[in-house]
Amino acid sequence: MPCETPASAETRQRPPVAGLLGLVLPTFPQLGPRLPTASELSDTCRLAEAAGAQALWSCDHLFWHTPAVECLSSVAVSIAATKSATVGPCVLQLPLRNASAVAKQAASLNHLSDGRLVLGIGIGNHRGEYEAAGADYATRGQRLDEGIEELRSAWSSARDDQRYRQLPDAGPIPVWVGGSSEAALRRAAHRADGWIPLFVPADEYAPAVDRLEKEAERVGRDPEAITRALVVFVSVGGPEAADRGLAWMSSLYSIAPEAFRRHLVAGDAHDVASALSRFSEAGAQHLAVFVTADDPIAQFEDLAGELAGMR
Repeated sequence: MPCETPASAETRQRPPVAGLLGLVLPTFPQLGPRLPTASELSDTCRLAEAAGAQALWSCDHLFWHTPAVECLSSVAVSIAATKSATVGPCVLQLPLRNASAVAKQAASLNHLSDGRLVLGIGIGNHRGEYEAAGADYATRGQRLDEGIEELRSAWSSARDDQRYRQLPDAGPIPVWVGGSSEAALRRAAHRADGWIPLFVPADEYAPAVDRLEKEAERVGRDPEAITRALVVFVSVGGPEAADRGLAWMSSLYSIAPEAFRRHLVAGDAHDVASALSRFSEAGAQHLAVFVTADDPIAQFEDLAGELAGMR
């Protein structure tokens, strides 16, 4: 993978941290075919922000086995419904799309949100989705690297003295890279303003952060310029919380529940908050909580309240 030069790293503004706690929005319902309306999704966003969500994230799949609200459409709803929370996709599969079109969408969303957008991007790992989209699965990593450069080139064209340039001026939109593979970690170290992996247990997160920082230093970047984040699946409740959460995840991915047991944090609000604190102690600056429920607010409110009491 081509490395970013130290000079280009120095000219980039330090990315903002989205606050410790975020919520992944319920745009992939599993307990029924009914999708949330704009009004219902807006209510979720407002309640989450009031409960302490400092970021609201939207998942992305163009083709999936259950109905889902399109990712950037739900980001737009979250912008209109909130006042201060960071918003963005977590994460947008950029190789499935035209990067220049995504750059325009991101610039517009950043404008509409008064600069609250973080653009999370990644490659995904579902070959069938790429085939359905008519995109090449084998070259998706290369296309993501190229796409990041295309995004920044399009955004910088706003300052050029030419007729065909991309406006509005996007300003400094942070780009966070998703993915838990070593290739994704290196991509974040070389090119991104943040790293937000999925399916990384607490005992593996600190060593991964250490590798991220060493790789950033190796290519001449300040490791502190890269926000360290994480998506964590949670199920808050009584003794049934684990089984309920695993069943929901099994439906989401169409994979046996046991495959997710080590990746689900389940228990009462105190136990889940304590587990999330361990990720923070391991170096996570932001936790995007993915509540394993079609209506996540009650669980999120309990969890956010418990975390607030622990600080």
